[in-house]
Order: sequence, then structure tokens, then C-alpha cells
Amino acid sequence: MSPRIVLVGPMGVGKTTVGELLAERLGCTFRDTDADIVAGEGREISDIFIEEGEEHFRGLERAAVREALLGHDGVLALGGGAVLDAGTRELLAEHAVVYLSMDVEEAVRRTGLNVARPLLAVNPRKQWRELMEARRPLYQEVARVVVATDGRAPEEVAEAVLEALELKQA
Repeated sequence: MSPRIVLVGPMGVGKTTVGELLAERLGCTFRDTDADIVAGEGREISDIFIEEGEEHFRGLERAAVREALLGHDGVLALGGGAVLDAGTRELLAEHAVVYLSMDVEEAVRRTGLNVARPLLAVNPRKQWRELMEARRPLYQEVARVVVATDGRAPEEVAEAVLEALELKQA
């Protein structure tokens, strides 16, 4: 069992929205590893960061990603930082990974770079840029294709993903 599509990219890029559209169009299920963690822990990711720290959260994330890659055959969205783990990147090499990209202005428009995002609590624009400088090469490393989301509706992004992977709708 293996996901048909794995979506990676920064927070707020639309992985969940696009993932749900892709699953609907492909006639399969959608799964989000961040949602798996929240369900398993019974609390929000921001609370896990505050109460346990980033290292603890990354351990939960590694386990959630590994389980989802082995046990889900639909569309899978990974949390923005999942690619930081070398073991996760190795696992992703076998999958149809799509990097959904966006620039900082689009990130501001979509998320407001709000403080509910624990890694963006102080000077959100600067921190988002720094996060992307560190993560962009990792997203690109694991991706089979890159689909820009800037100025596009989720439906357009979903269509671009299907075209890029040459997948037919159900």
C-alpha cells in the first residue's frame, strides 16, 4: 500500500485543501499527518510545541509520516517541517511527491503569518523567509514535480498536480 500522491510544502500553501480536491477527483481518501498527530495527542500542534518542544513534536511527526506512507493509499499531505528528517526524505524517494510552492507575499495573504503558527511567533515575515531558505532545497529534493500556487485557486492547483503527474480523474 502506498499513497498515490504525497503533498509537501510550507505551512499555509494549501496542502489540505488541494489534497482533499485531489482525493475527490481521483476517487480515493485524503489523509493529513498533522491531523493524525492532533487526533492522536488530543491537542493542537501549537500546544505540543509549547508544552513539549519542537524536538518532541518532530518525533511524533516522524512516526505519523512513516505510518501514513506505509498504510495509506490515497492522497497524503505532510506537515511543513516533515522534510527536515533525513529518514523521512529517504522514505519519500519511493513516492509521487508534489511540492506546492508559494512566495512570502502569498504566504502573508493566505495565513497572515499569524502567531498560532509556533515557528512564526516573532517577526513572521523574516522567520518565514528563513524557514523557506532552509526547507526549499529539501522540498525540491523529495519532489517529483513542483507546482506553484501563487495567485491560483485550489481547483487550478489540483488540476496542475494531476497534469504534472499525468493522472486521470476518477
